[in-house]
Amino acid sequence: MATLEIRLSKVGNCYNSGETVKGVAVVHCKGPISHSGLTLKAEGSVALQLSPKAVGIFEAFYNSIKPLQLLSLEIPLAPDGKFPDGVTEVPFEFDLAEREGSVGLFETYHGVFVNVQYSITVEMMRGMFAKNVSETMNFSVRCPGQASKDLRQETLPFALEPHTLRNVKRSNLQHVPQFRISGKLDSYMCDISKPLRGHVKVEHCSQQLKSIELQLVRVEFCAAAEGVAKEATEIQNIQIADGSVCEGLDIPIFMIFPRWFTCPTLVANNFKVEFEVNLVVLLDDHHQITENFPIKLYRRTDDRDFLLGGEG
Repeated sequence: MATLEIRLSKVGNCYNSGETVKGVAVVHCKGPISHSGLTLKAEGSVALQLSPKAVGIFEAFYNSIKPLQLLSLEIPLAPDGKFPDGVTEVPFEFDLAEREGSVGLFETYHGVFVNVQYSITVEMMRGMFAKNVSETMNFSVRCPGQASKDLRQETLPFALEPHTLRNVKRSNLQHVPQFRISGKLDSYMCDISKPLRGHVKVEHCSQQLKSIELQLVRVEFCAAAEGVAKEATEIQNIQIADGSVCEGLDIPIFMIFPRWFTCPTLVANNFKVEFEVNLVVLLDDHHQITENFPIKLYRRTDDRDFLLGGEG
């Protein structure tokens, strides 16, 4: 009887594009065992995924869109032979580099409909009369410099008043509370490794405030012969003020982009992932004031702060 284990050299199993992935395939045997070879496969893909509860236009596209292959390697680790009783470690390594004819590498990303995933599978072939033994593990890829071209660090000021609301008919403005809420985002071009910063200020409001919230939203696009599907889903919601606040007070905006659920703005032939921030002001009379800010996420070329502990 034999089992396999995969161990990678990086703490957290995180690698930058262009680096070398190193590790060992660990074979645990209870007694000597014959085999017909040990093989490693490294794969990466962008795929459309659906949960059983998914409804809407993405369902119609599910069967017509093939996964986009980012990485596909097969490496022989050991020839035919026999593993002894106990533990045997077989080292391996491969480069995370763009292959000829590929679209390049994208960052690991876990969305609702779009999923970017990388995995390593080690398989021991046992011959005709025995079942093969295999083990699979996921690892994460980050791409410094991705989506970082043509960056313009421009502040994004805003001012909200009844007449600026887009979803209210002019004839109904008389029923809308009087308010003016202003502020700014430090930039709509956001370094994914740093928090989104800015401030919001309630200059005046005729109704009491219940809360002010900051909502981070991903917008996933998928293109096929049938057309383009677009779905927006919430990633996180942060309350930055509770109850009525002092008028004229600058309330700081500070939002950290969650790992794995965000990535540099992703644009491919059939897939696109963008991000938005919603400022949501809730009033005691159940009115809700919302302002939407499209943002672009990028990763600096020198961003390596996620690598912890180095190589073992």
